[in-house]
Amino acid sequence: MKPALQLKLSQHLALTPQLQQSIKLLQLSTIEMQQEIERYLLENPLLERDDDVPESFASAQSFDSPYQQEASQSETASEPAAQGDDRDSEPPITPADVDDDRWASDAGTYSGAGRDEDDDSDAQDIHAATTSLRDHLGWQLGMTQLSERDRSLVRFLIEALDDDGYLSTPLVELWETLPPEYEIELEELEIALKHIQNFDPTGIGARSPQECLALQLRALPVSREGELALRIVEQHLELLAARDFAKLKRLTSSDDAALKAAHALIVSLNPRPGAHFAAHDARYITPDVIVKKLKGKWTAYINPDAYPRLRVNRLYAEILAQQRRGNGNLTGQLQEARWLIKNVQQRFDTILRVSQAIVERQKQFFEHGEVAMRPLVLREIADILDLHESTVSRVTSQKFMATPRGIFELKYFFGSHVSTDTGGACSATAIRALIKQLIGAEDGKKPLSDSQISEILGQQGIVVARRTVAKYRESLNIPPVNLRKTL
Repeated sequence: MKPALQLKLSQHLALTPQLQQSIKLLQLSTIEMQQEIERYLLENPLLERDDDVPESFASAQSFDSPYQQEASQSETASEPAAQGDDRDSEPPITPADVDDDRWASDAGTYSGAGRDEDDDSDAQDIHAATTSLRDHLGWQLGMTQLSERDRSLVRFLIEALDDDGYLSTPLVELWETLPPEYEIELEELEIALKHIQNFDPTGIGARSPQECLALQLRALPVSREGELALRIVEQHLELLAARDFAKLKRLTSSDDAALKAAHALIVSLNPRPGAHFAAHDARYITPDVIVKKLKGKWTAYINPDAYPRLRVNRLYAEILAQQRRGNGNLTGQLQEARWLIKNVQQRFDTILRVSQAIVERQKQFFEHGEVAMRPLVLREIADILDLHESTVSRVTSQKFMATPRGIFELKYFFGSHVSTDTGGACSATAIRALIKQLIGAEDGKKPLSDSQISEILGQQGIVVARRTVAKYRESLNIPPVNLRKTL
């Protein structure tokens, strides 16, 4: 075949570096965005933080931030405007417009007030986090008068405990790992384990949940309900887990009052005695949007703590402007700084628009709670704001909203719907809330089955199948009917 040149016309989507950066910033969470901005600040000398911005700056719907003004002053008039510059004509919202007293009274879960009232529990959590289980047991071992050989065996078993305080590896397997020249007998390991089981916290060193509960019951003062509880734990724990109280009463020859007291005693025990000393990885959330009720209307505005304050370095910008032949590297970094400032601005603008649209459609949720949540899909918000559905998906992923009812991810307000008898629709979130209410108000002696819950919802006009009720119940971590039965 003879080679030849051909001219072909075609269309393809080209993403400019500025658009790529805008998409990347939009899909990042607040923490990830802050890390990305820190990287730009280290690499770009023309980009800096604007520390002169007052702390009261909230920047709501107008987004007239000082660093945006700086960026606009340093740009030429011929530079095209960024995508999404359309703004609503509503006046900007600042923290001064917010009724702080009302927010404090309604917030509950969001307000940081009241934490000082629980200083004792905070101190205990800090102490538990700084003192490990092995250190705690080692300190008690040092207070004993055991021989050095016995102490070594106890330390060996302490190292074999898991985070919950259980000895999950059988003693025989641990004994086989010891060097033969030490001539250690299996009975010596059993004695060392008995020493550990006498340490604090009670129940430590158990080889099963049954043994853990039994150790705690034996440490309690002798009582009638304690003896019955110990008998149930040692012989009939499976029946108690299955809530087969009728068979338990028959096997233990006890009445309802005695069995109820023994059950309450067992429930009060700690099946994971070592978990209190485990280090907890705390995950902090910085909400991007705060929702409050202003003049009878639920309104969203950007959280000032999540809004980075950036500007172009004036000194470098003036030097570049005075030079006839600009430095190519610095000129590119100046353009990169301007892009970043505009893209950060556009990111929060889009988040605010989507958040306000969600608030307007879910205002009944803010007034009455989950039972009033209405069905909502990404396409509905995308059509209202003239955005692509993928853009709304990026905005609602890993972005959080602080409300008087708690902090929620934006995706929480979207959900499927179930048809009603009247031809309307009910959201899955509202149905889960109704199921939770029905189970919370049920009679413990005769709990509601999934079929009964389905019938009750049907009487309220919500057509839900039994398997759908079971699915929603499991998503709420609510056990089935046989495990919810009480005496």
